[in-house]
Order: sequence, then structure tokens, then C-alpha cells
Amino acid sequence: MTHPTALPHHATLDAIDRAHLIHPVSPWRTHEQRGPTVLASARGAWLTDANGHELLDAFAGLWCVNVGYGQESVVQAAAEQMRRLPYATGYFHFSSEPAIRLAQKLVQIAPASLTRVYLTLGGSEAVDAAVRFIVQYYNAIGKPSKKQFIALERGYHGSSSTGAGLTALPVFHRGFDLPLPTQHYIPSPNPYRHADGADPQALIAASVASLRAKVAELGADNVAAFFCEPIQGSGGVIVPPKGWLKAMRDAARELDILFVVDEVITGFGRTGPIFACEAEGVEPDLMTMAKGLTSGYVPMGATMMSEKVYAGIADGAPAGVPVGHGATYSAHPVSAAVALEVLRLYEEGGVLANGRRGAAHFAAGLDALRAHPLVGDARHRGLLGALELVSDKQGKRGFDPALGLADRIFAAGYRNGLVFRSFGDHILGFAPALTFTEDEFAQMFARLKKTLDEVLDAADVRAALAA
Repeated sequence: MTHPTALPHHATLDAIDRAHLIHPVSPWRTHEQRGPTVLASARGAWLTDANGHELLDAFAGLWCVNVGYGQESVVQAAAEQMRRLPYATGYFHFSSEPAIRLAQKLVQIAPASLTRVYLTLGGSEAVDAAVRFIVQYYNAIGKPSKKQFIALERGYHGSSSTGAGLTALPVFHRGFDLPLPTQHYIPSPNPYRHADGADPQALIAASVASLRAKVAELGADNVAAFFCEPIQGSGGVIVPPKGWLKAMRDAARELDILFVVDEVITGFGRTGPIFACEAEGVEPDLMTMAKGLTSGYVPMGATMMSEKVYAGIADGAPAGVPVGHGATYSAHPVSAAVALEVLRLYEEGGVLANGRRGAAHFAAGLDALRAHPLVGDARHRGLLGALELVSDKQGKRGFDPALGLADRIFAAGYRNGLVFRSFGDHILGFAPALTFTEDEFAQMFARLKKTLDEVLDAADVRAALAA
């Protein structure tokens, strides 16, 4: 065996990665053959890989680096907290100042219904906590039959043992015995693909009717909650009509089921307001968040709940008996300190305001690409958007998976110095940092058009369009 020191540095990393590191949501044997794309450094909206190739990150890491890379004040907040108190448990009534301050701040900026905060290490854990709290809540208030959960087709709610079942994407179910018998779906409010998509009010009415029908099918006394994203992220950046979220909230209230909004992707200015709920005045019973909470600098998420849900659990537990949910790193003080500084940058640092200004450039760039021969749909809200590629614009027909087009588009973009999300069903997702400049938007769309043109020039893609 060749000693690692005898190999060039990058080759060493490549070999170690292939041999030992399991990558999330990847084909394991394919990765062993392909090897990793090693990122080495980042600044602002720009990444540099281990080969020195510079890339404009149009996806903010994984929908999360909202304040851009290299914000020194965030680094300093983490370092100072590590020196002062690098860890503090939240068990046994212990706490830390950053966690306390963060809980207060989140209550101040979240919808008014949300008064209690459970701090997690990410979005999947936040969803898992929400499900456990909901089960505990209904048991505590004497409605133990309410165990059924409803979510949206193409929804994404993490990849935990429970959340991955609420996620309605087949790759997260295959081989994991999911969804659970208690997990159900209603159609996605997708204007591009839904039969009523051309009429926003008809689409909203259809979604409400679907929720009512599913609750009736399962029995109103058996349904616990409806989970939804204000905009469906990993399902293809599906942007429902304005008014949809409020209509679904009103329907859930009438049906006596809890309304849970997953703002892991949409939170913290991604769609314009600090939370997407704010745009429609929606006050959920529970809300999950992560990603932009710390801008991805350190892991953290949160599950927020209403006073009604909190009191139901608190008062339903026997006096002095703990509510048995927690984790070692809940309310981690370093993560909380980072989150507080990121939240300061959103407001005092002008990051939210810059993101709102940039949304016009983002929308114009995506909409202009509707004319491209490969593009069937462009959709967006704030700095969250997508292009859906089709082989037939009139019939909205996709491409044969055998073309491997998703990987080819991503690879072409990478060569052209652009990173974005290329979903397997030929939807390209974009979530640039809220710090993007006008020039960076111009570069993003120039590189994206070049990428689409290169893919269009391939003979097999041309043949697919002609067919």
C-alpha cells in the first residue's frame, strides 16, 4: 500500500474520501468510482475548489448561506463564545445566555402565535421534534386517536426516520420502509403541472378540497396535523399562488388539526420577508426552521410552537415528571451565538434589504430564460427560484432519464463556473445568497445561459427536442 505522504495532497484526500466518507443523498458505489469534488475556500458568493477553479455559488451552499461566505463578525461571535463557554447542556434546567437571547429574538421576529422555542441542530431534527411534540400534545389533552399526519406530494421535511416519511420524494422512501401507515399526502399546488394551475383561485380551492377530503377519508378524530412548506424546495421549487398558505391555514383550523409550516428553506429572508408566513399574515401552530438561522456557518435549527400546544404538553405531564425529549446539543451556546450575529446582519447589516433589492434582478434573469428552447417554466419568489426543462413546451413533456441530463447540466454549469441544484426530473434550482450584487446576478445568468446553450448543442438533446 502506498503511504499517504507519498501521494500528492489532492490525490490523498480523494482516496481517503472514496474509502471512508459516506456522503448524504448520493449513490455510494458511484461515488467510490467518481470521487469527491473538494471545496477549499469561499468568500462572499464565490467558492474555490481544491484545483483552484472559481465558482459562483447560485445555491448558497444548500439553500443556507444567506449572508454569504466569510462574514468575519460571525466567525468572531463563534470564537468568542468558544473561549467563554464552548458547551452548555440544556438538560436539568441548565441554560446559557446565547440560547436564552436567541429564544427571545425568535419569538420577536416569528409569527405572533409562536411563543415557545426548542433549539435543535438542524431542519430534520426540528421536524422530528415537531412530530414528537404533536403526538405528546394530543395524548396529553385526551385525544390519543389523533395520530395521522398529512403532507404534500413532492414535499420535503428532512431525512430522519420520521421526517423522511413526511417527505414525499421516492428516493427518501426506497429501502427505508417509508412512508409510515400514519403518513399521507395530498397533491402539490404546482401551477405548472396542476389541472387548475392556470387559475390561482381554482388551484387554491382544489388544494383546500384535497385537504378536506383526506381528513374525511382518515376521520377528523384521527388526524393530528398538516405539514407544508410555503414554497416546496427539494420537490422542485414549486411556488403556489399567493393566498394558498392562508387558505390552507384557515382550512386546518376549521378541521381541528394542527397547522405546521416548514420554513427550513424559506425562512430568514429567502422569499423576501423574514419568514414566508409573514407575507400572508399566517400564524401556524408550529414552525420549523434551520439553514438561514446560522447561514450554515454552524449547525442549528428550531421548532417553535404556540402557547396552546406548549400548555397542552406542560399541563398534561404529571407534576415534576420530565417531558422525555432532548438531545446533547440542543440549544448549543456556540450555535446560538452565531445565530444571534447572523440575525443582526440580516437587519442591522442590511442583508435582508439587499436581498429584497436583488429579487428584481433574479426574477428578470429567470423570466428571460423562458424563451430558451429547453425551458418550459420559470418560477420564483424572493431569491428562491427554478427553471423546469422540457423536451416539448406545448405538451410540457420532460426528458428520458436515460439521457442523464441532470448530471450533464450540473457538470456543464460547473465547468462554466456556476453552482446550482440540478434535480433528477430536470428542474434547476437557485437560491443565491442575499448578499448577491447586481454584477453577480449578471454573471450568474450569463453563465447559466451558456450552460443551457452547451447542453442544447448536444446531438441527443437536439434529437429529444425534435421527437
